Amino acid sequence: MKKYIFLVTFVLMIVFIASNMSYEQQTIVPELQTILKDKPFEEELSKIELTYWDMPISVETRGYYYFIEFLIRKATHFSGFGLIGVIFFLFYRKMKFRFPAYFAIASVFILGSLDEYRQKMQPGRTGLFEDVMIDTAGAIFFVFLAKLFLWLLSNRKRVSKRPV
Repeated sequence: MKKYIFLVTFVLMIVFIASNMSYEQQTIVPELQTILKDKPFEEELSKIELTYWDMPISVETRGYYYFIEFLIRKATHFSGFGLIGVIFFLFYRKMKFRFPAYFAIASVFILGSLDEYRQKMQPGRTGLFEDVMIDTAGAIFFVFLAKLFLWLLSNRKRVSKRPV
């Protein structure tokens, strides 16, 4: 139980630290310009256009490196908060909550909302409900995978215990 409390606390600290950083402190564009100097997949990525915050986001509108950074940032929201959802799920499961998956997803929604609210207060940052939805979608996806994994693991144990 202590390890789950530690993990939840650790994750909350990481979210808090990341929320306090300005975009300029977080940008990875200079690194992308070094690593991806030949602009791999630029032609394929140029065919993609997303709408975010009622604005078109594409290689054409943002530039290659900023578009890649946008995709990485949103994938980080999805996967990072998805993993946070799994940690909450395991914590609530250990605490014997009746519906740990629902509580985990709700916790991520609340945490994501608070994170975006905090970001609105930081200079040079925006807090967007779209990011809360990405966070929550990540939690739904990863918690589902965790539940599926645990279910498969428990069924495998049951099958292996059956007499031949």
